[in-house]
Amino acid sequence: MQDIQALIDQSDATALAETIRAGEVTPQELLEATIARLEKVEPELNAVAEKLYDQARRQAPGKGPFSGVPTLIKDLFAPLAEARMTNGSLALGEARPGMDDELVSRLRRAGCVFVGTTTSPEFGTSYTTESTRFGATRNPWNTERSAGGSSGGAAALVASRVVPFAHGNDGGGSLRVPASCCGVFGLKPSRGLMPNGPLVGEGWGGMGVGHAITLSVRDSAALLDMTAGSDLGAPYAAPARPASYVDAMRGPTKPLRIALVEQMDPWPSSPEALAAVRHAARLCENLGHQVLPVTLPVDLPQFFNMAFDIIGPNTRSYLNMLGAMRGAPVTGEELEPRTRIYLREKGDIGAVQYVQAIEGIHALGRTFANFMRDYDLILTPTLTREPPLIGTLDVADDKADMGTLIECFHSYSPYTALFNATGQPAMSVPLYWTPDGLPIGAHFAGRFGEESTLLALAHQLEQAQPWVQRRPPLNACVE
Repeated sequence: MQDIQALIDQSDATALAETIRAGEVTPQELLEATIARLEKVEPELNAVAEKLYDQARRQAPGKGPFSGVPTLIKDLFAPLAEARMTNGSLALGEARPGMDDELVSRLRRAGCVFVGTTTSPEFGTSYTTESTRFGATRNPWNTERSAGGSSGGAAALVASRVVPFAHGNDGGGSLRVPASCCGVFGLKPSRGLMPNGPLVGEGWGGMGVGHAITLSVRDSAALLDMTAGSDLGAPYAAPARPASYVDAMRGPTKPLRIALVEQMDPWPSSPEALAAVRHAARLCENLGHQVLPVTLPVDLPQFFNMAFDIIGPNTRSYLNMLGAMRGAPVTGEELEPRTRIYLREKGDIGAVQYVQAIEGIHALGRTFANFMRDYDLILTPTLTREPPLIGTLDVADDKADMGTLIECFHSYSPYTALFNATGQPAMSVPLYWTPDGLPIGAHFAGRFGEESTLLALAHQLEQAQPWVQRRPPLNACVE
């Protein structure tokens, strides 16, 4: 067992799968070692929504490329046949859909073994993973700090070296924000590249997309190779993808034109966030890329007001459906103050206002596509400051208005949601730690459908400044 633990300490999912294929460890040995690692850190992290150890022990791994590799599925609009799905809310009780999301099905066919589900804030609408139902998920770099949201449970488990990757999804930064907070890699794919069905059609007007948080860049690329492609009846489809994202990641990287945005009105970046993005810019220049300061063609407060014109009615529609399914309306007492604000101020807007918001994000996508004619990538800070203390990044009073809520969340994360709206792929890369030992990611966005460019640059950066050896104080390692 000690040898297996040391192996996990040093390996990403690709390496673990190769070790299983070589017969050096069995899937059962790897599963038990992973369970031991999770138990070592979980009481302090609080990153697991439901443990599925017995179900995992009974699961016969598929014969795919990650056969026998353990992972966890985010408990947010991604049903897993073995698990309940709470979406981080008291309103869902102990509901068990008894089915797999299509992305989960593809991970299962790839051979992944599911040891549990990870925590999310209620309905995924927060940049910190704190909920009435599960409490606060803590950052392994400093347990008084937030792990980010909404895929905070996934990021905390990857960062603490329990598993090399964990499933997540992203409607406004929910993969990239926790990746930044926890010092790991988070890629949001292009609109339409990943399956959303069968329960979700377009997911917040096409802003939502699933993928994973990973320790290594090559695992992210390999997972795309295993899972990318729209599912049957999907309303969107991304451009044709390469034969292999892993091969594209390893290919030669041409000199890139990178548009640099250090901060935007009305929300300035902290000195540490500025240091992080400038560090990333220097690394890119040292690798032969051209970095050019720019101003993005968007009014941020106006954009976020429009985005919540989409999120609010979608939340209302979902809760109406949930009430009909369970035979009793969802009451305000079952919901968190943040959700009550969305519903009160945006849940019942008119159809014309909703259509205008959808048209608005599509227009923004065209504006950014035109902007990207001159640039290969956009570089911003992932976040405007280091991970905040638990309990500070939310609105606890439901009498607050939308302006207060937008200020709270988007003064912290002003950039990530833009690329959900435009449909562009984007990633947070762990390149900088503050003097206090807290990570702040560098955020890159590419042209629509050009994940390969992002992955190739991330691979370059990973080789130039490896991050896998940086382990947080709270970790599952034996070394």
